Amino acid sequence: MTSEHAPRFSVVVPVYGNAETLVALVDRVSRVAESLPGDLEIVFVVDGSPDRSMELLLDHAPRSSVSIQVVEHARNFGAFAAIRSGLQHARGEFIGVMAADLQEPPELMSAFFDALVSGEADVALGRRDKRHDPGLSSVLSRAYWALYRRWVLPEIPAGGVDVFAVTRPVAQILGAMTEQNTSLVGQLFWVGFRRTEVPYTRLQRDHGRSAWTFAKRWRYMLDSVYSFTDLPMRWLASLGFSGAVLTLVAAILVVVLRLNGQIEVAGYTPLMLAMLFCTFLLIFGLGVVGSYVWRAFENTKGRPHAVVRSAVTFTPADRHGGPASSTPESGSEPLPGDR
Repeated sequence: MTSEHAPRFSVVVPVYGNAETLVALVDRVSRVAESLPGDLEIVFVVDGSPDRSMELLLDHAPRSSVSIQVVEHARNFGAFAAIRSGLQHARGEFIGVMAADLQEPPELMSAFFDALVSGEADVALGRRDKRHDPGLSSVLSRAYWALYRRWVLPEIPAGGVDVFAVTRPVAQILGAMTEQNTSLVGQLFWVGFRRTEVPYTRLQRDHGRSAWTFAKRWRYMLDSVYSFTDLPMRWLASLGFSGAVLTLVAAILVVVLRLNGQIEVAGYTPLMLAMLFCTFLLIFGLGVVGSYVWRAFENTKGRPHAVVRSAVTFTPADRHGGPASSTPESGSEPLPGDR
């Protein structure tokens, strides 16, 4: 997608069940745009949303004071796939990513872009110092990220990363990655570059319910672990070694007791214990190895992360001295570098 008036800043927003917050989000981002040293666009990626998000955006976008792209996926491909589509459609020199539920304040984008424009960093991250989430959700989230920092990515902020901004070169690298079933946040740290963190307080959700069910969180945890560390394999090897040592000790003990005549029914108890332990070890090992094999198989298919059903760009009237314009686009997801 090309434009004679490409904005300097882009904000990518994946959309799934966020109809109640979209208008307020556009208004707040528009106010942020007023303080930026250049034009800003919002790239909404509607990821198979079951509500009226698509219709609402198409209705509201022509009246906005900032440029808006509305990209629609052919079905629900997931939040990370939606972000990748947004990064590939974004035209800005500096690109921010945030959720549509307004739990992360849009005003963070101003601080992110200031850091990127100054040249002091290539990646700006939101660091959650406080959060107003429900008690159990907050505790589980903190525990997960603490373990993730301990065993997988020590550089990641204590509260994880939900909002960030990058320069165009970093966005192009992220968009060019074809790895399936992975963590975009993990890849953001894997690529390196200069990073800076901006503290903020995660706000309470006022509308709707989170689409992150326990099953999705569990899968995201597995993807985040398997894609960036061989820790499960090393744990499995350690467990196997420990089991071998315990088996050897048990064997020596059984032989000694048998020679002393203290075991009348030879081998029954240790045999059952050995069978149970080995069965557990084999099943557990197959599960770990199978997870890696499945991910390798998925990456050999070469499928795109998402399929774009349609895309349309709305340009505000005051930018060009004429009526608001729109540029439709449809088809599959563009490859990195096509635009």
